[in-house]
Amino acid sequence: MRRGTAMVVAASMVMSLTAGMSFSAAAYEVDELKVAIWDNNQLAGLQEIADAWTEESGVKVQIDVVDWDNYWTLLEAGASDQSGMPDVFWMHSNVAQMYMENDILLNLDDYIAADDNIDLANYYEGVTELYTRDDNGSVYALPKDHDTIALLYNKAIFDEYGVDYPTDDWTWEDVRDAAKAITEGSEGKVYGYAVNTSNNQDGWYNLIYDYGGNVVGEDHKSTAIGSDEAKAGMEMMRQILEYAAPQATVAETGTDSLFQSGLAAMITQGSWMINSFYTAENHADYYWAMLPYADLNGNGSCDEGERWSCYNGLGWAAKSEVKDPQAAYDLISWFCQEPQQKKQAELGVTMAGMKGISEEFANAFEGMDVSAFTKIEEEGSLYFRPYTRNTTVWEDALQQQGGMLDAWLDPTNPDTMATACDNCQTIIENAIAAE
Repeated sequence: MRRGTAMVVAASMVMSLTAGMSFSAAAYEVDELKVAIWDNNQLAGLQEIADAWTEESGVKVQIDVVDWDNYWTLLEAGASDQSGMPDVFWMHSNVAQMYMENDILLNLDDYIAADDNIDLANYYEGVTELYTRDDNGSVYALPKDHDTIALLYNKAIFDEYGVDYPTDDWTWEDVRDAAKAITEGSEGKVYGYAVNTSNNQDGWYNLIYDYGGNVVGEDHKSTAIGSDEAKAGMEMMRQILEYAAPQATVAETGTDSLFQSGLAAMITQGSWMINSFYTAENHADYYWAMLPYADLNGNGSCDEGERWSCYNGLGWAAKSEVKDPQAAYDLISWFCQEPQQKKQAELGVTMAGMKGISEEFANAFEGMDVSAFTKIEEEGSLYFRPYTRNTTVWEDALQQQGGMLDAWLDPTNPDTMATACDNCQTIIENAIAAE
C-alpha cells in the first residue's frame, strides 16, 4: 500500500549539526527514540554510542534487538500502519528500493543539505547508491557500515591432519585440496569445508565474480549467472562441495555451528560475524585469511580482477511518519559522523560506512588478526552485494530446488551444477521482468 509523501521540512527549518554544537532537549518534541536492529553482537557498542548522544541531546535512545524474520515482519506492518514501527532502524539492500518507493522511509534530502557533518562523498559509493531512490534521486538512509568476506580456518584441525595452513596466496584449488586432505584424513569425521546455499554473499557468490561472471549486473536489471565464466566458478564450488559437509548436515546444523563444534575446518564468513568467533570457546584456534583467488591466467599470482569480495552496507533510516523527524535525523547523523564511525570500528561493532576507517577496525580484536577483511580492499576487488528492486524474490528461489540446491544435493555431477546455473539465470531474469 502506497503511503503519502514523506514528511520533509524545508531546509531553512532544519537544525544544522555543526562541530562542537550542544544539543538541547527543548529543541525536540520527544524525550525518547525507539531504535530497532537485528544483531545482538552490535547492541552494546551501538548503545554506548547512542548514550553519548543522549548526554548531548537529552533524548533517551532505546535500542531493541529483533531477530531477522520478526524484524521484517515488524517493518512490513509499516506499509499500512506506522504506529508499531520503531522511530529509527536499519535498512538492507534486499528491500531498500521497495521501502523508498512506497514512502515508508523519511526523506533525508533537506536534513543532509543543512548538516555540515555529513558529506555523502565520504562514504562507500555502493552503500550511498543503494539508499538513493532510483526515480527521484532522494536519499532515505545514511550509510551505517560496510563489510567484506574472509576465509576462517581452525588451526588445530590443520595441525591434527598435517595440512598446511591457508595463506593470503591461496587459490580456490588450494581450498579444494586442503578440504580433500582433511575430509579423507579424518575418514569423514571432520569436514574440510562447510557452505550452504544460503551462504551467498559470504560464500559462493564470490567464486562467480572471481571467474568473471556476475549474479546481477551493475545496472541491477541483468544477470550473467548462467555464463561460461559463472559456471567455471560454480564448477570449482562443486569440486569443493565434494569434500564439504553434506547438504543435509549443513541444513540441520549450520556452517557456523559445524565450525565451532570442530566438525568443519574451513568456512567463509563476513566481518559482521567476527565477534561470534572472537568470543567463542576455542577462539585461540581460529584464524582468518583473505578470500582465495582464481588464477585465471595460470601465472601463480593474484592479478587484478582475480580476487573479489562481496561488500554490503546497512543504512540508518527513520519511518516517514516519525513524530519528531529532526530528532530522528540528528540521531542518524550522529551514528554516521566520523567520530562515531571511528568509535564503531574501534569497538569492533562493524567496519565503518565512511571510507578511510579500516585500521581502527583491524585493531579492534586483541589477539586475533582480522586484517584479512581490510587487506582485501587494497589487494583485491570489491563488488556490491547483488540486488534488484525486490531481491528476496529471486534470492530465496536460488537457494531452493530448481536453483542451487540441486547441485548441493548432488555435488559429484558437473552437469547438475551447470544446469543449476542455467536455472538460476532464468529465475533472476524472470524476477527482474516482473519487477
